[in-house]
Amino acid sequence: MALSESSRQSLIPSFIYQSSSPSKKNLFDLNPLMQRNSWLPSSPSVSPSSDGGVPKSFVIPAPSEPGKIQMYSPAFYAACTAGGIMSCGLTHMAVTPLDLVKCNMQINPAKYKSITSGFGVLLKEQGVKGFFRGWVPALLGYSAQGACKFGFYEFFKKYYSDIAGPEYAAKYKTLIYLAGSASAEVIADIALCPMESVKVRVQTQPGFARGLGDGFPKFVKSEGALGLYKGIVPLWGRQIPYTMMKFASFETIVEMLYKYAIPTPKEQCSKSFQLGVSFAGGYVAGVFCAIVSHPADNLVSFLNNAKGATVGDAVKQLGVLGLFTRGLPLRIVMIGTLTGAQWGIYDAFKVFVGLPTTGGVSPPPTTELAKN
Repeated sequence: MALSESSRQSLIPSFIYQSSSPSKKNLFDLNPLMQRNSWLPSSPSVSPSSDGGVPKSFVIPAPSEPGKIQMYSPAFYAACTAGGIMSCGLTHMAVTPLDLVKCNMQINPAKYKSITSGFGVLLKEQGVKGFFRGWVPALLGYSAQGACKFGFYEFFKKYYSDIAGPEYAAKYKTLIYLAGSASAEVIADIALCPMESVKVRVQTQPGFARGLGDGFPKFVKSEGALGLYKGIVPLWGRQIPYTMMKFASFETIVEMLYKYAIPTPKEQCSKSFQLGVSFAGGYVAGVFCAIVSHPADNLVSFLNNAKGATVGDAVKQLGVLGLFTRGLPLRIVMIGTLTGAQWGIYDAFKVFVGLPTTGGVSPPPTTELAKN
């Protein structure tokens, strides 16, 4: 079926990424890539429309050196997926001891009264090995989550920008960040939920299993295959708002840092400096994530600790202020560091394969696009 001229227009948002080399002014031609993928409409060269308005199509500046990965190519999404695996899998595995103590504090608060006493109980009863119980399902589960979280975020960010068009994609970029991250997290939690279910059971029921190898079949035999997903709705309820804040605030913070706090344009900064900005932006984003999700975290802990308790009981006992502040300093440090490390690892991998770091490029005004 023949495509009309208007349907062949490319709406790829040029503000999301740009080349790391400031001396190269030519835009990267995506026509060879589109010719290899016959299902993609070809994109004409950049040219202003006859009425002097928005150009009919434009493409993204991207690394054009041999061996570099083309933006939004299959190799690009594969690289983002691999970076997400490393980012989330390694960091969550590293905090297994803290996660183990926290899970036990929620399940058995009489025995695990605090973090310090919880570590003492684990060390006394299970030895040093006990601190790393459940690290395999944590590594596998959060690696799968990270692959979907970051890979699909880049996909949906591009997809929703194409739907909105260049003008609205620039104007409502924060909404695109929010929608893209929420869509990605829905898929990511489906990938995470089975391993998370086994991990919690292994960590909180002594003697249930030594790890994933014997714990997974025992869990399926006890709960059934669908039992692996019985916690998916609460997982979505907690993780989707958290991830929306994580990505949208990071993109905004990094853009503001380069715009107001760093006098040198991003493309002129060294890669190591850019990675430092990614970690700093991720840490601040993690602080916001911790603050936004902390009331829900306190509610979950209270409901798990008190049999038959309701949300009303939690609000009455803890108070509104307590819901927002109890345990918040420790969680800010933990989530801030974790989120900063995740963004640092993710962008480090992108730099390693020749891609630009995430964020920091302001969208140019539409009128300027038309004149260039």
